[in-house]
Amino acid sequence: MNEEIIIAGFGGQGVLSMGKILAYSGVMQGMEVSWMPSYGPEMRGGTANVTVILSDKRISSPILKMYDTAIILNQQSMDKFEKFVKPGGLLLYDGNGITRHPERKDIEIYRVDAAEEAAKMQSSKTFNMIVLGAYLKLRPLVEMENVMNGLKKSIPDRHHHLLPLNKAAIERGGEIVKEVSGV
Repeated sequence: MNEEIIIAGFGGQGVLSMGKILAYSGVMQGMEVSWMPSYGPEMRGGTANVTVILSDKRISSPILKMYDTAIILNQQSMDKFEKFVKPGGLLLYDGNGITRHPERKDIEIYRVDAAEEAAKMQSSKTFNMIVLGAYLKLRPLVEMENVMNGLKKSIPDRHHHLLPLNKAAIERGGEIVKEVSGV
């Protein structure tokens, strides 16, 4: 098993933390893991992306040109990364702010309206956990127990009271993800 993932959006959407939680989850599950963030100098509002590799074998390089999965959270990232999903791969996106929807016919395409759902949950901070839940529904590579342990490890102790809300957001993401098209 080897899953090469790009998560891309604006700074402040939880892109890097989503990647970190996936990486921690993989480590706790005994996987080989790579986590490589990239972001502009402005952080919030600027572009941000993270490459995560989860594997049962040694990872030779964290640098990737093509991805098994792209998780896209804004139009700029859609424009940049849609073409780098491997044929047969997965593209998962949040529809909020997307003006040009993905058009490829050789990949699986799913949509999760995470921004809308986070508003319904009255917590914009659950946005990235809703997206993560949608991804894990489609690619259940790590167990929920490890995801929660990864989440606990990556957020400060003062926010641990929010763990149940985040777990509910992850579960909700798995419930609302919808297929747009598939190979």
